Amino acid sequence: MSDTTPASQQIIEAAGRSLQVQREGGTHRRVGKSIGRGSADLKASHWKKKVTRILVAFGAIWATAVVAGLIIDGIGFAGVMLTVLAAIVAVGVFSKYPKMKVPKREDLKKGDARQMVGRTELWLEMQRPALPAPAVQVVDQLGVQLDALGLQLETIDANNPAVNEVRELVGEYIPETIENYRRIPAHLRGEKHAGKTADERLTESLGKISGEVDRVTRRLAEGALDDLAVKSRYLDYRFGTAEELENHTR
Repeated sequence: MSDTTPASQQIIEAAGRSLQVQREGGTHRRVGKSIGRGSADLKASHWKKKVTRILVAFGAIWATAVVAGLIIDGIGFAGVMLTVLAAIVAVGVFSKYPKMKVPKREDLKKGDARQMVGRTELWLEMQRPALPAPAVQVVDQLGVQLDALGLQLETIDANNPAVNEVRELVGEYIPETIENYRRIPAHLRGEKHAGKTADERLTESLGKISGEVDRVTRRLAEGALDDLAVKSRYLDYRFGTAEELENHTR
């Protein structure tokens, strides 16, 4: 099957180009940046599965071409072109489908801390195109806050009251606020009602939720901060303060 060898490089290059275009969201569309590590990890996992499917499909197509070439003593130029075409089609299909599912609202507060944070960040990302710019900034800030909060939740007891408080914030207050806003017709969101526009109320409400997330994060950190302070005082007592050590070495 010597006449099909040059096609391997063409297939690899075509697959790479197609996959890159799909990863960038197409030639005319740009994928939004992840608001946190949780959603970024979910998307990376999704793409790894896609790449695996592409490699499996590529291997199957190439193996079929090799076997066919051995049986009929070469597949000829037409066979090479069909192999290249099959590889391009396979890459295009498997890089586009299956599409990543948007988490449902009822699933946001399910699972462990990492899953809860990742789903919520991904759900928030999907809402950004419908939100006003000031609210998008708060959503991006929430992504950073949720990352930090998720790391803290992984180290505490699942029965801690703070965990239920976070699940309520994540699974109820955040989606309720955004869904209430999205039910308002777009042309009415900029009109004042009871003194404020819907855009202003959304941004204000998300800001309050962001503040509450920060409060929970600080409260969970108090124990670790106290432990660090106690340890620091013990080390000062055991080995001396930094000033004492510096004077001793002079």
